Amino acid sequence: MAKRIAAIETVPPRELRALRLDELPHATVALAKFLLGKVLVRDSKEGRVSGRIVETEAYPPGDPACHARSGRTARNASLFLRHGHIYVYRAYGTAMMLNVSSEAEGVGAGVLIRAAEPLTGIEVMRRRRGIDDVYRLTKGPGCLAQAFAVDLGLDGVAYDAANSLWLADDGFGVTKVGRSVRIGITRNADKPWRFFIHGNRWVSGPARLNDGAK
Repeated sequence: MAKRIAAIETVPPRELRALRLDELPHATVALAKFLLGKVLVRDSKEGRVSGRIVETEAYPPGDPACHARSGRTARNASLFLRHGHIYVYRAYGTAMMLNVSSEAEGVGAGVLIRAAEPLTGIEVMRRRRGIDDVYRLTKGPGCLAQAFAVDLGLDGVAYDAANSLWLADDGFGVTKVGRSVRIGITRNADKPWRFFIHGNRWVSGPARLNDGAK
């Protein structure tokens, strides 16, 4: 078994201030950038887990790569809800993907949360993921969703800090934001709508995409 890397669990957590819905930007690209550095929190009977969002992707209105491209369906309906609703879908038959709707009611668009740096509840994440390596727990959208117990029951839920899945600000300041084309898509693949905290070890994707910062 690989040696556990647990040093980050010894860092005292900062005080969390729950984000209000009206603090989330209404525009898709703006929301994708805004979420970087914010803390994703999930409360459950197993305990609280939290992680700093370090990578996002924007899927704006009219984007051929967005699930909303062909209009509203039973599967993608949450993308058309007013900004701040959760959209969860199953990718590749197994992995859940966590998204946040990002525009006005009736406009299909959203932000995919791709990766987070674990902050608290790391042992819970390890049990859920079945691995010990802290650098693999929440690196990539499917891994993140599993570590945070994201399932289809969250799809369509309106954002509220009183819910079991919520966002917080702990005063962390992002100093370098990287951007690149998005990962794993073929439509509109040249758009630089993937954003990440430059140099963070939990950012997913190939190294060739993770060198740019602004």
